[in-house]
Amino acid sequence: MGDLQVTDTQAPETHVHAPAISGNEPQGDLCIRTLAMPADTNANGDIFGGWLLSQMDLGGGVFASKVAKSRTVTVAIEAMNFRKAVYVGDLVSVHANLVRVGRTSITVHLEAWVLRRREQQSILVTDGNFTYVSIDDQGRPQPIQRDGATIST
Repeated sequence: MGDLQVTDTQAPETHVHAPAISGNEPQGDLCIRTLAMPADTNANGDIFGGWLLSQMDLGGGVFASKVAKSRTVTVAIEAMNFRKAVYVGDLVSVHANLVRVGRTSITVHLEAWVLRRREQQSILVTDGNFTYVSIDDQGRPQPIQRDGATIST
């Protein structure tokens, strides 16, 4: 999709601020939950950051498609914070909060939390903002269908 151009400059927007990161509990909709496995490690034996990023993108895409009621594609990732390492055996959960809805795009704040073996408390390991664009069957940007003035997730 190298020729995709996104121009949302004059689109009316709906802003929904992501909650401040509390540090103790996941916020937002649970989008995906998976187990970090040995095949997902880097050369140091920790979970590869790219694997975690892909899990976040999968979860965010599910959330964005639900909001847009259409196919969506990732067009930007910003403000990624890799806070803590993820280890083999960690249960990884990705939670989404709606940040902004434009004419064709949706920005989602994603948080990746882990539950480590023999621990009771989830730990925030990564968060960032992902932007998705609603596309039609030919892969072209299309306006997001809205049900009234408020965006319901």
